Amino acid sequence: MRQRTLHAIQSALREGARRGLWPDADPPGLQVTPPRHEAHGDYATNAALVLASAARRPPREIAADLARLLGGVSLFEKVEVAGPGFVNLFIAPSVWRENLREICRAGEAYGRTDAGGGRRVQVEFVSANPTGPLHVGHGRGAAVGDSLARILAAAGFRVEREYYINDVGNQMRTLGASVYYRYLELHGRPVDFPEDHYRGDYIREIAREMADRAGDRYLDTPLEACIDDFTALAVERISTGIRKDLEDFGVAFENWFSERTLHDSGLVTGTLELLEEKGHVYERDGALWFRSSAFGDEKDRVVRRANGILTYFAADIAYHRHKLERGYDLLVDIWGADHHGYVPRVKAAVEALGHPPEKVQVLLVQLVNLLEGGRPKAMSTRAGEFVTLREVLDDVGRDAARFIFLTRRSDSHLDFDLELARRRNQDNPVYYVQYAHARLSSVFHNAGERGIPVPGPDEADVHRLTAPEEAALLKLLDAFPRVVADSALALEPHRVTYYLTDLAGAVHNYYARHRFLDDDPALARARLLLAQALRQVLKKGLELLGVTAPETM
Repeated sequence: MRQRTLHAIQSALREGARRGLWPDADPPGLQVTPPRHEAHGDYATNAALVLASAARRPPREIAADLARLLGGVSLFEKVEVAGPGFVNLFIAPSVWRENLREICRAGEAYGRTDAGGGRRVQVEFVSANPTGPLHVGHGRGAAVGDSLARILAAAGFRVEREYYINDVGNQMRTLGASVYYRYLELHGRPVDFPEDHYRGDYIREIAREMADRAGDRYLDTPLEACIDDFTALAVERISTGIRKDLEDFGVAFENWFSERTLHDSGLVTGTLELLEEKGHVYERDGALWFRSSAFGDEKDRVVRRANGILTYFAADIAYHRHKLERGYDLLVDIWGADHHGYVPRVKAAVEALGHPPEKVQVLLVQLVNLLEGGRPKAMSTRAGEFVTLREVLDDVGRDAARFIFLTRRSDSHLDFDLELARRRNQDNPVYYVQYAHARLSSVFHNAGERGIPVPGPDEADVHRLTAPEEAALLKLLDAFPRVVADSALALEPHRVTYYLTDLAGAVHNYYARHRFLDDDPALARARLLLAQALRQVLKKGLELLGVTAPETM
């Protein structure tokens, strides 16, 4: 409806320019937005305000002329001038009702838009080190990344999901050593287990597997001589567990990219050489530094230490170069909030490599506070240090976990109440939305039992839908494509969660006040058409979040 309103305004602006009322038929800065208060109409435009300077006329005079031109358009029931020169537009009720037919005709395609214009986007998320199971924070990042990818695809982007495997560096050696020490313990050897090594039960399980495979083969082998074998087994087992957890969480990646391939292919050293050719690196105190301060970062960054070892940042520069050279129009990196200080240096590196820094957008995902009945949850964990995603999945299920992870902006702290997530009532936010879908499904089940056929888009008198609650539902249905597009463009998947909660609330309110299967056959057909549209939008919206839409509950 916003697009139809915009077209009507543009047509009126052209007519006004033809009549000499203003010089510009396409003023820069033109906006058509829903007003904050429903009493001010369905849409408002600032057209008169942005025309005033060029027209050399008071904005309210221009607004009055524009309102007169729009007043004869059948799309609008009423047009008003407001404030310093805004024009408030009220869509005719008959237009909202007729729009219901279009929603039902579109079916499952309703909500899809071309806002992305086919641009290629890569969403890189989770990317947890293969040193232990995924924890609950990774789960939130997975929900954000996968849902955003689904929403971007629905908005007309070509999307690929990527998981960056950090399988290089000291953490890999520490992992292998942790398993080695537990392996020695299993064979009765005394071990002074290092404080900074991995201590979870999963390390003992991997050590037990090595013992089953190798017996006592490594008992008298120095760590350095066998660490690669222990590391390889640990990475294989942990990576398998990560993939299984993500699969059970409804997340699938098109690409799994190993950091090791950047080093083995020479891309890291080649990227540093490229930066050197461009004059963006220099040596100081035996180390190699990247001039990130020249591109807006607070200080320069080391990319090769004095001992010759490359930093993680050097690999990250090469990785972003590799991603950009694959031809994506936009890279979306989803990181934990503790990486916020890393954003300026990565954008600086992208710019130094000759790409616009805005081609990389970083979403930060804040911490999750687990609660039990409103109180902090002390939860035993196989990982030894944190609550795993698997534990949460086994406790509350995929649907509840995904939905609740998306009930706040990703950069806001999230309180996740496990007791609330287990509830089978409308206090549970995902149940609240799913139950609205189930209620609508029951309407069609009851219609079938009573022999009432489901009408096609042209087989119902939509103008029988005159109740205020029906008008509210029709407007919410119309907003869905805009919500999807805006959510994609803003990279904010929680907007879809908010929308579905509002829509479910309106459905529950309607269900309490009205009967879909009214005794009046014509009214029942119109309400069945409305129920059909509501059900399809709820189902599609839940699908964008990776959540199921049950028929019964």
